[in-house]
Amino acid sequence: MTSARNGDTPAGRDRTIGVVARERILVVDDEAAIRGVIVPALVAEGFEVDEADDGESALALFRRRPHDLVVLDLRMPGIDGLDVLRELRRTSNVYVIIVTARTEEADRVVGLELGADDYVSKPFSPRELVARVRAGLRRLRDTDPDEADAAMRFDALTVDPARHEVLVDGAAVALTGLEFEILAALASAPGRVFTRRQLIVRMWGWDFYGDERLVDVHVRGLRKALGDPADSPRFVGTVRGVGYKCIAVAS
Repeated sequence: MTSARNGDTPAGRDRTIGVVARERILVVDDEAAIRGVIVPALVAEGFEVDEADDGESALALFRRRPHDLVVLDLRMPGIDGLDVLRELRRTSNVYVIIVTARTEEADRVVGLELGADDYVSKPFSPRELVARVRAGLRRLRDTDPDEADAAMRFDALTVDPARHEVLVDGAAVALTGLEFEILAALASAPGRVFTRRQLIVRMWGWDFYGDERLVDVHVRGLRKALGDPADSPRFVGTVRGVGYKCIAVAS
């Protein structure tokens, strides 16, 4: 079963006749009770909301029309959330917030490593989820390629915000959006230590509710993509108990 809610306000109905389109969220969860909490909370905040109760329906909805953000439960029968996330990342950079139980830390880590942008743990309040959705959408709006900095070049590393490109020893490296933002932040001030909180604020804003260890998961993914092991790094150094810094040598 799949259903879509296009909003009950006049603005929602006028979407096709010139009114500025509202941001559209896709909520994917096999539990009707959970969707029954999430969807009304997002609709009340003015979002267009589609909902799906399984992975197959979610992917069909996503292919049918664009979405600005996906709220995705990982534990579902049939095509589970991890498989949905893999498919989303194969074709799209849509912002994804995964939903897990507090006891499912392994699934959460895998989801983030597959390219999810954020997570919330059950049980959560609708207010918390709405705040996370707003923070994610704000981060997307604040990404302005016209204001990108000049390329930052080191002996073996180039970070080019204008091209959203990273080169290691001359070879292009594929990073997720958040991995790129972390690297660009660190590379902008080589040697400076960025705390986890500073990186959180840079990426999600001051009103971020989540666990700051989220940064650690994205740094692990960044290091893996760069081929930069934590025990002998060339690019990203750890300052234990504080945060991270760029240790690449400027060219």
